[in-house]
This record gives sequence, structure tokens and C-alpha cells, in this order.
Amino acid sequence: MKAIQVNKDASLATRANTLRAGVLGANDGILTVVGVLFSVGAATNNAFALFIAAVADLIAVAFSMAGGEYASVSAQRDTEAAAVDRESIALEQDPNTARQVIITSYTSRGVTATTAAAIADELMASDPLPTIVTAKYHLDATRLMNPWAAAFASMISATLGGILPLLALTTVRGQWQWPATIAATVVAVAITGYLSAQLGHGFARRAIIRNIIIGLITITLHYLVGLAF
Repeated sequence: MKAIQVNKDASLATRANTLRAGVLGANDGILTVVGVLFSVGAATNNAFALFIAAVADLIAVAFSMAGGEYASVSAQRDTEAAAVDRESIALEQDPNTARQVIITSYTSRGVTATTAAAIADELMASDPLPTIVTAKYHLDATRLMNPWAAAFASMISATLGGILPLLALTTVRGQWQWPATIAATVVAVAITGYLSAQLGHGFARRAIIRNIIIGLITITLHYLVGLAF
């Protein structure tokens, strides 16, 4: 079987996946830490207990997000690698079927049968495995997903996102402490909303408003839970 050489340069899909993991990690870091701050803050005035709870949650969410992204992207990579292996075996056993798949992929896009056959023959002669994998799965056989990149992006962004409300709480004193924490949360989730919209080519304003509403609901619910105790 032909060995699969994985290109070290991240593909566009890999970079997009890493950015997605970073945005989600930041959003989770913000919301979980601010949730702990307001639930514990409503239950106690002990500043040290509040700080320890928030830091512990920040560490937990960073590693949780990293572990989740690693497991998820690893599963995706395994699926991709299995598909490439199957096509490598099939290519050795029945190259004519692979050639027909490539021809069909081009004719379905409006290329004439004669031109599609010529393209398939040229591609099969130069690099058949990546060609058939792309034709069947729209996948680059040399650039599989990188679970480590997604894991580190999620862990770092979750940490940075959670630090924003934590810094606001610990640096501002007096009556402005909690309003400053709320303001820092709103700014942080607005940033992640904007970034997620840019990555998904969506509506930035809608994403920002949605994230801010979710953030405020998170603060309110956790504050009420803290009051109950």
C-alpha cells in the first residue's frame, strides 16, 4: 500500500478548523468563568474564595475544551485517514473504476466526456491517490486535520477569554467591581461573536447581539443560583 505523506503546512480547512476551535474556546472560557464569579459572588463576600473558584474553573475549562477538541478532531482525522487507506487499496485493485469516478466528477460540473477523460488520464498518471480522494470525498489526502492545533487553540483561547472577566473583578474595587465585570464580559463575548461571524461569513451584528444576550442570561442565572445558597 502506498504510504500517505501528510503535508506539514496546514490547509485552508485545517486553519479554519483551528480558528473555529479558538473562537469556541474563548466563548466557553468567558461564560464559564463569569458564571462561577457571579454564582459564588452572590453566595459569599470572601474575595479569596471567589478568586480561587474562578481560577480553578478557568483551568478546568481550558483543559476540558482542549481535550474535547483533541478527541473530536482526532476522530475526524481518523475517518479521513481511513477513507484515504480504502481508496489506496481500491486504486491498486481496480484503477479503471477510480478513473471513471474522476471522469464523472468533472462531467457533473459541465465538462465534456472527452475532456473529462483526458483530465482523468493526466491526473491518474501523475498522482492518482490524491486525485481520487478529492473526487470522491472533496478531501486533500496530503493535508489531514490536525487535532493538536485545534486542542492548543481551544486551550489558549479559553484561558485568555476567561481571564478578561477575572481581571475586571480583581482589578476594580468598590461599587464598580461587578458592573466592570459585566462590561468586560459583554466586550469579550461581542468580540467572539464578531470573530465567529467572520469565520462563518455570517451577519456580524446578529452574532454579536446573540452572544451578548447569552452572556447576560448566563450572568443572571448564575447570580440567582448563588443567591439561593
